[in-house]
Amino acid sequence: MFAKAEFREVSHGPEIWMEKQYLSQREGTDFTRNHTILESPRFKRSTFKGQYCRNFRCCEDRDDDCATQFHEANALCYCDKFCERENSDCCPDYKSFCHEEKEWPPHTKPWYPEGCLRDGQPYEEGSVIKENCNSCTCSGQQWKCSQLVCLVQPELIERVNKGDYGWRAQNYSQFWGMTLEEGFKYRLGTLPPSPMLLSMNEVTASLPATTDLPEFFIASYKWPGWTHGPLDQKNCAASWAFSTASVAADRIAIQSKGRYTANLSPQNLISCCPKNRHGCNSGSIDRAWWFLRKRGLVSHACYPLFKNQNATNHGCAMASRSDGRGKRHATKPCPNNIEKSNRIYQCSPPYRVSSNETEIMKEIMQNGPVQAIMQVHEDFFHYKTGIYRHITKKANEESGKYRKLQTHAVKLTGWGTLKGAQGRKEKFWIAANSWGKSWGENGYFRILRGVNESDIEKLIIAAWGQLTSSDEP
Repeated sequence: MFAKAEFREVSHGPEIWMEKQYLSQREGTDFTRNHTILESPRFKRSTFKGQYCRNFRCCEDRDDDCATQFHEANALCYCDKFCERENSDCCPDYKSFCHEEKEWPPHTKPWYPEGCLRDGQPYEEGSVIKENCNSCTCSGQQWKCSQLVCLVQPELIERVNKGDYGWRAQNYSQFWGMTLEEGFKYRLGTLPPSPMLLSMNEVTASLPATTDLPEFFIASYKWPGWTHGPLDQKNCAASWAFSTASVAADRIAIQSKGRYTANLSPQNLISCCPKNRHGCNSGSIDRAWWFLRKRGLVSHACYPLFKNQNATNHGCAMASRSDGRGKRHATKPCPNNIEKSNRIYQCSPPYRVSSNETEIMKEIMQNGPVQAIMQVHEDFFHYKTGIYRHITKKANEESGKYRKLQTHAVKLTGWGTLKGAQGRKEKFWIAANSWGKSWGENGYFRILRGVNESDIEKLIIAAWGQLTSSDEP
């Protein structure tokens, strides 16, 4: 049989003591299942320091299985309603937890260690837990939390999905725990366009002005196997390198009529682009295009992305030399020793496409995808599907703090027209991002076309593959 626990007040104050007697009310009960559980060291550790029903459960009516070991009294105590009788054998936290009573009756208040509760779990004084991007510390039996603005904002996701804005938002696990500032700092990485870029003359496509443009166009449908899908820059702020390498690879494949279809290496740019030692700490697209023209890039297969971009020992692993006829050749084997081709690919000087919607469409349809510079707002990180438009917040002060970090480079690959917000027919661009295929629409997104949404049409850049006569198909 088992002894029961009672409380008695003595001269020293409340004290738990044992009264050895038979529990006639529980006679005939089989305690074997609970006793086995209760004897395990793991369970004893979890219930020590005054947590009983909270770590077990509350039960309706009489339930003799609803018991746990009361270590301080070397007895069983119960968490069912039957324990509430004249000679109580309830667990010390029965009333506070099962009835949510804040105050205990006189002379029956149990001793609890100093600490805090969070979602029903006890934490010791000084414990630190992470809630999204904020840290909470248990101090003086209260949680004290930092007040940083997080990149993932559930209320913003809910607002987008409840509204009729033409697109849907999602909570992405890769962004959870990051602050808004970290999102802008590590997930974008293109410096604002230089005066030199903005002063470039605009070039128009050679298609006749009367060209009948289709309602839908996707580059990969016109040039299957010659365009390249999105990569994942992770927390490397280098959209300047990813977008440049991808546009150049598409253009070389299209111009060579499929002879050279390798995706080009953004890591080659990040590690080797001279006069730009920032790498994963942002860079300029004009320097990226300069490097493509002067030094050239190897393929992504030859020079793949590093798993840990933040390591400081990643020097440039490639070099090239000129053969005197304008063609460059690698002087080292591929960093990826499985890949044998270390061919160097080059481009012409970049040119600026007109910001006119029709001219951008003609350029993409005639010559291939183009590079676009856009401004990223906090809601863009949550984009999942649909036609994106920035949802203006009432208080946009926090985003405004990081305005200089909000420039992002992407690749425009096509366009279309579909029903969007409020059932209206809306025009959109199709763009490839560099946040991996789990983001957006398999790594792509659609964005309003013809209204310069988020500056998407402000600066459009393209280039020609630099092919010699021997390269021509």
